Amino acid sequence: MPSIQTLLVFAALSFGLAATPGPNMLYLVSRALAQGTGAGLVSLVGCQFGSLVIMLCAAAGLTAALFAVPYAWDVLRIGGAIYLAYLAWQCLRPGGQPIFAPRAMPKEPPGRLFAVGFATAALNPKVALFYVAVLPPFIDPALGSVFAQGAALGAVQIGVAIVFDGLLVYGAAGVARFLGTRPAWMAAQRWILGTALALIAVKLATEGRR
Repeated sequence: MPSIQTLLVFAALSFGLAATPGPNMLYLVSRALAQGTGAGLVSLVGCQFGSLVIMLCAAAGLTAALFAVPYAWDVLRIGGAIYLAYLAWQCLRPGGQPIFAPRAMPKEPPGRLFAVGFATAALNPKVALFYVAVLPPFIDPALGSVFAQGAALGAVQIGVAIVFDGLLVYGAAGVARFLGTRPAWMAAQRWILGTALALIAVKLATEGRR
């Protein structure tokens, strides 16, 4: 099993992943603002089950095998970059809405909230890239089962994401109220998020095979 020091370093990197804007964050905040904390939490559970699938695939070596299939990774990578670029444009275009802006969305039943959250995370190229690029260097075959080490590290990542995203869901309404009375902060948040999404999209689009 990985050492405590290894787990702590991986936890810090996992926090960076959770704090980086992406489809998961946008979906969870949107649902929490439109339908309440309960809906946000159901969506959160769906997202983390999607992340669990990616983690188990990575631990089993299936995510790395994606690189061996001609064009499979490129399809995921380019598709994810296009989606992130679209989200960035939604923030940066004239009249665009920041992530914490209240928005009208149709109410969805728990099953659909879970399913969409699951799909959002399972098809999130940012998470897949994290497991392909960041996870392998933390695994030492000399310490025992590679799968067990990958699963342990993945559990740390999911645990960090649950805490961070949970706080995001619970705080969404309060942050929205705070920013709603401060137009300059709202505009700055929109541009910061849009720029971050655009940079991630460019990096993903230019990420080559290893």
